[in-house]
Amino acid sequence: MEYKDKKIPQTILGYGPFMAELYYGHRSRLYLDDLYNNPQNACDVIVEAYNQGVRAINLVNNPNLLKAYDLAVDAGCEMKVIATIGKSDVDYLNPNYDVAKEVDWEGDIELFSQYDCPLMIVDEFIVDGYDWRLNSKILNRINDTGALSGLVTAFPSKTSDLLLSSIDMDLFDFYMIPYNSLSYMMDISAFNASKRKEFVDKVKKLDKKIIATRILAAGVLKPKEAFAFYKNVDFVDAICMGVAKVSEAQEDFELLKKY
Repeated sequence: MEYKDKKIPQTILGYGPFMAELYYGHRSRLYLDDLYNNPQNACDVIVEAYNQGVRAINLVNNPNLLKAYDLAVDAGCEMKVIATIGKSDVDYLNPNYDVAKEVDWEGDIELFSQYDCPLMIVDEFIVDGYDWRLNSKILNRINDTGALSGLVTAFPSKTSDLLLSSIDMDLFDFYMIPYNSLSYMMDISAFNASKRKEFVDKVKKLDKKIIATRILAAGVLKPKEAFAFYKNVDFVDAICMGVAKVSEAQEDFELLKKY
């Protein structure tokens, strides 16, 4: 995808498994040992994703994750970095948004300005704290670097309702939201056809480039189920999905090409 003279690959490798995010439940412990504490294993997954044609990776400022990526670069991976700015140690299952606001987001912007980073997006714990002055400040700082900017939310329905009346929409171009057929990890209790249309219309009204995440519903959905659902999705411009093993990277991204 080419946008404002920047090239943004439409398939982005997510960082969730590499960071052993708690929303993976019991698998988080496995990912902690296999991936987070073993950057070489994470590197091997990144390299396989690259071999399958993936040309972008979502990164946060974390030494283990960045080490894995550096190892992949040394192995020949040339990927665009989609940087999440302001990632904190906030507990995903019981977030403290005040703590999230104290993260060194300026340091993140400075760090990722040194990468091949066409897009920086503000972390969901900052966005969903709804401190619009802070969000605007971060977006402005990103824009000053020459990178494109965007917002991430874990509450795509509520946040989408608030955006138009809360922030200067010209400050950002991209919007990353969870979206899957189960409405898993979305703030929508039912996701029948009418509710889905209502949600999609709401997001389309924002007129932003949409990056969908959690497309596999944190592993609840099989890749074939998830990809089949996306065949009929017309408002998403890119997807971000994580894989936890070399074999998963090979199988999932090979399958994705068929859709």
